[in-house]
Amino acid sequence: MLETLIFALVLNTVGFLVAFKRKTDKLTDISYAVSFAAIGAYNAFTHAQSAAQWAVYVVTTLWAIRLGSFLLYRVSVVGKDSRFDEMRKSFYLFGRFWILQGLTAWVVMIPSSYILRSEQATELTGITVLGLAIALMGLLIESIADWQKFTFNQNPKNKGHWIADGVWKYSRHPNYFGEISMWSGVYIACYPWLTDSQQFYGLVSPLLIATLLIGFSGIPILEKSANARWGKDKAYQEYKRRTSILVPLPNRK
Repeated sequence: MLETLIFALVLNTVGFLVAFKRKTDKLTDISYAVSFAAIGAYNAFTHAQSAAQWAVYVVTTLWAIRLGSFLLYRVSVVGKDSRFDEMRKSFYLFGRFWILQGLTAWVVMIPSSYILRSEQATELTGITVLGLAIALMGLLIESIADWQKFTFNQNPKNKGHWIADGVWKYSRHPNYFGEISMWSGVYIACYPWLTDSQQFYGLVSPLLIATLLIGFSGIPILEKSANARWGKDKAYQEYKRRTSILVPLPNRK
């Protein structure tokens, strides 16, 4: 795992130096997804793989390809990512972002890294198939949610409004539900082949994603922003009352 950590940090350090010099958001936007894909490929193609291992690799790589291509398309349409307006000017802040990004990718990939680097024979089990199904469900929900919100925001008629259609009708943050489901599913898929200590350490992957999205960088920030914009709007108050904050559920009456 130390080898994989060094690989992730070197990859993101090189990416940071290029992005800082060119001041480009396109590389920065896709680098998170590239980190996952690169870690997975590094592990998979330096060790012999069984069917179960290849299945885990394919699912995590599909997630990375989907996210990376979506973010690249989005920044190409929009022109830049405003999140980096101040950060990209600072060598320290921009560099810290890239290093933390590499660390996050390494942590989230811990269960799959254990499996892809394992020398033991692994076969598809019921638990592995269940985990992969949960991961693919999460990937699908996240993909649909991201695309629906992007197209909604690109429509000038929707300027100043919140999205309440599609999967957003049943959850105020369906993309985050999909993300948490994705990495929870990967952990479940890997679980049968992990040692006791690996099961414990691997659990940090879905817990980190859930903690960040539910408690820190995800839902709290977006809910605060939405309340500041539409908190006094009765229609938005009704949308909040009727709509689950995370898990897609039928609307409350």
